[in-house]
Amino acid sequence: MGYIAGEYDVIVVGAGHAGCEAALAAARMGCSTLLLTINLDMIAYMPCNPSIGGPAKGHVVREIDALGGEMGKNIDKTHIQMRMLNTGKGPAVYALRAQADKVLYQREMKKVLENQPNLVLHQGMVEKLIVENGTCKGVVTRTGAHYRSKTVVLTTGTYLRGKVIIGDLSYESGPNNQLPAVNLAHHLHELGFEMVRFKTGTPPRVNRKSIDTSRMEIQPGDEEPRAFSYETTEFITDQLPCWLTYTNEKTHQYIRDNLHRAPMYSGVIEGRGPRYCPSIEDKIVRFADKGRHQIFIEPEGRETEEMYVQGLSTSLPEDVQLQILRTIEGLEKAEMMRTGYAIEYDAIVPTQLWPSLETKLVENLFTAGQINGTSGYEEAAGQGIMAGINAARKVQGKDPVILDRSQAYIGVLIDDLVTKGTNEPYRLLTSRAEYRLLLRHDNADLRLTEIGYEIGLISEERYRRFIAKKEAIEKEIARLRATKVKPTPEVQAILKEMGTTEIHNAVELADLIKRPELSYKEIARMSPPPEPLAPEVEEQVEIQLKYEGYIKKSLQQVEKMRKMEEKRIPDWVDYNKIAGISSEAREKLNQVRPVSLGQASRISGVSPADISILMVYIEQGGKVYSKT
Repeated sequence: MGYIAGEYDVIVVGAGHAGCEAALAAARMGCSTLLLTINLDMIAYMPCNPSIGGPAKGHVVREIDALGGEMGKNIDKTHIQMRMLNTGKGPAVYALRAQADKVLYQREMKKVLENQPNLVLHQGMVEKLIVENGTCKGVVTRTGAHYRSKTVVLTTGTYLRGKVIIGDLSYESGPNNQLPAVNLAHHLHELGFEMVRFKTGTPPRVNRKSIDTSRMEIQPGDEEPRAFSYETTEFITDQLPCWLTYTNEKTHQYIRDNLHRAPMYSGVIEGRGPRYCPSIEDKIVRFADKGRHQIFIEPEGRETEEMYVQGLSTSLPEDVQLQILRTIEGLEKAEMMRTGYAIEYDAIVPTQLWPSLETKLVENLFTAGQINGTSGYEEAAGQGIMAGINAARKVQGKDPVILDRSQAYIGVLIDDLVTKGTNEPYRLLTSRAEYRLLLRHDNADLRLTEIGYEIGLISEERYRRFIAKKEAIEKEIARLRATKVKPTPEVQAILKEMGTTEIHNAVELADLIKRPELSYKEIARMSPPPEPLAPEVEEQVEIQLKYEGYIKKSLQQVEKMRKMEEKRIPDWVDYNKIAGISSEAREKLNQVRPVSLGQASRISGVSPADISILMVYIEQGGKVYSKT
């Protein structure tokens, strides 16, 4: 029969990285919020790599923070190592990566959730949605509790009909032997959602005491204090190292000899796996010419002996996994604490979502995270904060917040999902962003703090600090444009010291800083600012002036695309009635139902000619190119 257990503005189902951000955003925006999860001890759990950040992913964490989210703050409090990657390349691809203390990360996030006003945490298995006249009105749990709400956000991760596979063994399970969500998966199918079957996997974990790190390459953290959050002021300095070793021909031969026992080749695994995070058996087959593959040994925390074997994701039988480990240098006596496994799960086809992450099929129902076909904690959290924001705004009767591709990697991620869909677990890469020079790790606050403040997730005090920083950058850039240095002996000495050519006439400092050999520090030596600047202000001044030409070019492209985004597609447009567009374009346009000509132009299978016809059709009010 069931009973009414409570009424809320927003219900979030699942407390992984997407669910945490969604629930916190909705509660902080003033909505009464319920966060339901199968197991309260698994909040913000890291079933795979105990790390946050890296290329593109680190950018997303900074963007979440600039919008007022929690992931950056939480990893800053709980990491055991922090490194800036790609420092030998340009600032567009700098990427911060942190090794997490897995248990501490969970504990701190749970504490934040428990102490958040407007937010109620409850352990419960959601089995059904309450849908009335095509609108979601709440959820029903296994115990018969009916929770009513104005909006619902599903963040079920890899739990939908989850199945763990190790060799020829398979059983229904969520990650790390948690309960799977079977009935909810069937219910979504009954509601008419198109579902796909995906797969991901984890490597074995080994005991620190059983490995010989003296035979591996040490990978220390950066000495310079680093942080993801713009609000972090206290830095962890006692970092733990990671270690690098490699597979070898003996490893590869052993894997080849046992491929007949690999579920992905024997037909046991049906789901599509992530292209950019393949299993070790997949690597050996796909990259047969490679003599070795990197294996990183990463601590799972300060208070545990468990070490994560990154690069050795596998679903081979347990006995084979142990033998593989013991072929690797430094792991010859490794004791396996946990067996690697593959997990298959259901995801919804993301083209069934509006750019707000609300489903097209059921009103007031939002989805975020791996249920939408993505991989990675950061991609999940980025969707989570946007789904939480938009669920709250739906309750408040406000328009959704939709980040475009030139504003944020989160915008690229969501647009790719809802416009193109994905036939494998989607991973965000810097190469997916056409405006990546604008979407840098260093300027997430300049791009998004204003939005976070307007929606109520950034405090007044933080906003004032942001405005002061912005003004300091603008003021110093204006000063460097207005200041010329003459070829004095002091200036020439600095130029010579830095290995760049001397000047013969007075030169603007703003032009001089564009030289590759010169940084802001040398420019400040030639003409110091009236008062010392914060390092983050100096960094922005240097990047904005050094890359000015490229940035201007990118902004022109953005402006051109923005005009296409502003051309909305009216509700009256019926693609079946437009003559001249290809049958593939008609099928894809009907499926995605793009909101603008810009979005329509990014759908694979829709050509520029189709867009031209659609544009004229809309401008003429359907009077031309109409089928009679």
